Amino acid sequence: MKLTYSWLAVLAVVLVGCGKEERTEASQFSKVLTAKQANFANANTLEKSFISSARDWCGGITANGSGKGAALDQNAAVAAQLAKNAVAIGAELSQVRQAVDDLPLKSEFPQGVRATLATQLTKRQRYLQEMRALLEQAGPEFLTYKANKTYAGDLFPGGLSKLEAMLDRYAIPNDDVGTALTALKTKYELKSDEL
Repeated sequence: MKLTYSWLAVLAVVLVGCGKEERTEASQFSKVLTAKQANFANANTLEKSFISSARDWCGGITANGSGKGAALDQNAAVAAQLAKNAVAIGAELSQVRQAVDDLPLKSEFPQGVRATLATQLTKRQRYLQEMRALLEQAGPEFLTYKANKTYAGDLFPGGLSKLEAMLDRYAIPNDDVGTALTALKTKYELKSDEL
């Protein structure tokens, strides 16, 4: 009988200990997310501005053509700058993703939260990379039009049609870091000193 109670006591200690480890992981994960919230918010702000600028620029070109002379130089410069902006946004997202990926998580729930967040960040990074590639291709095409003496100014690089379609499908980014933090806070009832 005493042996049975001893095993129950050991089992209770083990179960409580395992829950504590999982909670500690969740707390560490939450601290990393809290530390990276500013990077993520900055990436969201930059991305919204980038999309707005790219829509305006791309829509004008697809509606009216690339223009002639100095307009072609300007369009090439804008394409290059927009491509650089896409890279900068991707770098901000990469910092968040790297910090999350570096965490040694063993518990199922925190791993699931990390996997969901990583999937969302990867999806956005790929989207930005594809737009960057289209912009980088467009720049030299504008300069090729400028060198062509018979160019009337009404054409535009073929990749801009695809870019315009991507921009039309664009959805405002969610607060994926905030969603992950909320999931951890709710599941583990984390207090503010644990974040």
